[in-house]
Amino acid sequence: MIHIITTGGTIEGLDYSEKNSQNQESKISIENFFRSANVSFSYTIESVLNKDSRSITDEDRQLLVDKIKATSAEKIVLTHGTFTMEDTAKYIGNLNLNKTIVLVGSFVLGTSNGTDAPFNLGYAICSVQFLKADVYVAMNGTIFHWKNVTKNLETNKFEQR
Repeated sequence: MIHIITTGGTIEGLDYSEKNSQNQESKISIENFFRSANVSFSYTIESVLNKDSRSITDEDRQLLVDKIKATSAEKIVLTHGTFTMEDTAKYIGNLNLNKTIVLVGSFVLGTSNGTDAPFNLGYAICSVQFLKADVYVAMNGTIFHWKNVTKNLETNKFEQR
């Protein structure tokens, strides 16, 4: 069983440049990605936040940790905006939760043609099934350990620190 926790963000088609952006409803559900891919693995989806990652606080991160601790699943995929994904990975990674946790997002709005959202989500789902217990970031075909990841704002890509 894979437990998917969602926090909003570009991967769910939320455009935070819009007026009243924090009150948007997700335009894409992760469930729709799975239905269109005809997946056969068992999963649960829990929507915890609906925020631009720039608005995610340590209190929100603690709420995510509480949800991770509360689930019996050992494999967790956490959808997250890319702006502060690195910060959330570090926050969770420092706690040694003894679960495999993979954070994933997208750089291109999930509702846009050419979005990287379905690829990144599929890559994260595959990765969480094979990685050992720890915290990782899975973006654009690369896995990063939480201690060794940074977002390069110039290239808009994640890279090893």
